[in-house]
Formats: sequence, structure tokens, C-alpha cells
Amino acid sequence: MTTPATSGPGAPALTLPEELILLTLDPGSGKPLCPAASLAFGAAGAALAELELQGRIREEHGRVQVVNPLDPADPRLAALLRTLAPPTKGRLRSGIRPRHWVANFDKHVRDTYLDSLVERSVLSREIRRALGLFPSHRHFPVHPDLVPGLRRRFTRAEKAGYPDPRDRLLAALVSAMGLASRLTRNGRPGRTAMKVLRRSEWTAMAVHYNVKRIDSGGGGSDSGGWIGDSGGSHCGGSCGGGCGGGD
Repeated sequence: MTTPATSGPGAPALTLPEELILLTLDPGSGKPLCPAASLAFGAAGAALAELELQGRIREEHGRVQVVNPLDPADPRLAALLRTLAPPTKGRLRSGIRPRHWVANFDKHVRDTYLDSLVERSVLSREIRRALGLFPSHRHFPVHPDLVPGLRRRFTRAEKAGYPDPRDRLLAALVSAMGLASRLTRNGRPGRTAMKVLRRSEWTAMAVHYNVKRIDSGGGGSDSGGWIGDSGGSHCGGSCGGGCGGGD
């Protein structure tokens, strides 16, 4: 089992969804480097990846299986784990497909971890209104070196060939979100290396599927996501509400 990473001495412990949010943040504009929907899918995939790293779930026959139902230390992860049905005896297709869970819980995971980062004073939040009517949130690092520090760590991991499992997952998710070109420091070979990692990680493939679905005009999670797959369900309030809310 691995533990949440830190971005440097004295920095707060960060789960994979939080690391991904910070890594893909533009500190100048307070906005992500990718569309909001892609960030939401990426954060959901990162939550599954964190649960896998902590030994709580695995992918088996194309579905998410709970192998350790004990609550993780992070209460947000604990709530997400409870949305995944434990294996059911006698059912051949227990568990939910990863891409369906990512589509169902994308915005909830993104907003949950953005709220957490704000509550812990890692990020500050600024609310702006377009035309004085429509609110939008921007997030800025409280510590100026936070995002640059994460980017430097990511670059070091790239140069070393991603020896750490967490860094491999981050690179795979970055590729799945379409941000490999923005974050690599090694040009085409860097993009290719991230693509190889993406194809080897089931969590990243679930993210990539949903990002490509949006890119091809297949509709976003506002259209309802995926509901009713065997063994899984939409949030329905079990994770504290907010799963189906709009941006």
C-alpha cells in the first residue's frame, strides 16, 4: 500500500486526485489547462487509481472489484469506496465498468477535492460572474511554489522513466486528459511514453474513453452519465450529494 504524496518539505499530503488537479492548474488564470469536463473525468479516474494504490479495489474482467472494504484514512476516498458495490456471490458480472463510474462521479470527485484543497488553504477560490449573472470559480495556489514544485517533480519523474507507481499513474492520466503535450519536457518521445503508460492503466483508459466521447460529440456527464450497469449505480446521495450537479 502507498501513502499520499507531498509536494515538498512541509507540504500537505496529497491524494492522486489533488495532485492531478494541482499539476494541471494554470496558476496565472486560476483555471485548468484542459476543459472542465476533462479535469472532472481525470479526477474521477485518479480517485479510482488512489483506491487501487491503497489496496482497496482492483480491475477484474473489465469491472471494478472491491477487495478491501475498510475505509481509507481520507474520508473523501472512504465515501467514494462506498459507492462501489462489493462482490456478490453467484453473480458473474458484479462490479461496475470503470468508464461508467468515471462518467457518473466525474464532477462530484472534482468538486469534492477542489473544496478540500480550499478548506485546507492549499488553494484560494475566487468567484467571478460572466455578464454579472453566471458564476465561475477560479483557484489559485496559496503557496507560489506549489504548482511549479509539482511540475518539477513530474519532469524529474519523466527523465527517470517514471520509476514510482504514483508518477506513472499521473503521467497516464495526463495523457488520458489530452495534456501530454503541455506537460512533457521531452517532445514526441515524452508524449509517446505517456501514451504507453495510459494504455497500460485501466483507470487512465476509463478517463480517455470519456474524454474522447466528449471530443466526438457524444455528450457530457450533464446528460446523465451511465446509470444502471450491473453492480453499480449513480451516486443517489450516497457520497454526500452533488454528483449530478452542473458546472
